[in-house]
Amino acid sequence: MKIGISTFATDETIRPDVLAKAAEERGFESLFLAEHSHIPRGTTLPDGSAPGREYYRGLDPFLALTAAASATERLRLGTGIAILVQRDVIHTAKEVATLDLLSGGRVLLAVGAGWNEAEMRNHGVDPRTRGRLMDEQLAALKAIWTEEETSFHGEHVNFGPIHQWPKPVQRPHPPIYIGGHSRAARRRVIEHGDGWFPLVVAPEDVQDMRSELAARERTGVVMNVPADENDLPNLDRFAEAGADRATFHLEALPESAALRKLDELAALITRYSS
Repeated sequence: MKIGISTFATDETIRPDVLAKAAEERGFESLFLAEHSHIPRGTTLPDGSAPGREYYRGLDPFLALTAAASATERLRLGTGIAILVQRDVIHTAKEVATLDLLSGGRVLLAVGAGWNEAEMRNHGVDPRTRGRLMDEQLAALKAIWTEEETSFHGEHVNFGPIHQWPKPVQRPHPPIYIGGHSRAARRRVIEHGDGWFPLVVAPEDVQDMRSELAARERTGVVMNVPADENDLPNLDRFAEAGADRATFHLEALPESAALRKLDELAALITRYSS
């Protein structure tokens, strides 16, 4: 099972290029960066608590991952997650393909429909239809990346015919992981995803998803699960259930503290890394 790191990169934390180099040197396979374009006043998290400083100060994940790419050779570079419904799909296709080209084919695109309805509305997105929007965006991304000339005419996404380069290095396109653990997210994994990237999941959920995918004759879908450094036996259960990668969440820390924490995590993962 592969082991990665997920975190917020901000203007107050370790630089993404420094973090990425340190993660690669310590044997981590991947780095996933979270995204929020902004936080509207009065926002609370889904559990009712106040967002931490990192939510307000996050760097753009694609620019941060470009810096990470320049400092590494093997590390997989992921969004964790990009809020796709808040993004222009044509620009996003360009950003992902450019990063994949510059990194030599190391991009992992984890996407979600988001939870902050006020944030969505500031982007002109109706929260009630964001799921249908995201389904169309996923189809449009794949078309742009794989076709010489692309047209897309849906309820929410409408363009073309267009030409766009570069095309991604990875073929047919960079893996798309679907975030979330709702019924809709699970359906989206089966219909659109190359992987599953839930934040709340149990080993039994991974087994159930594997069964659903097998029933639909979907093979090769990557199961990415959260890792808890205080419950390492659960990593064994996830591995037995069919998880392919586990990611430890690294708190938003300045450089010295982040490097110390990476050292602690690296000491735990030797037996799991592959």
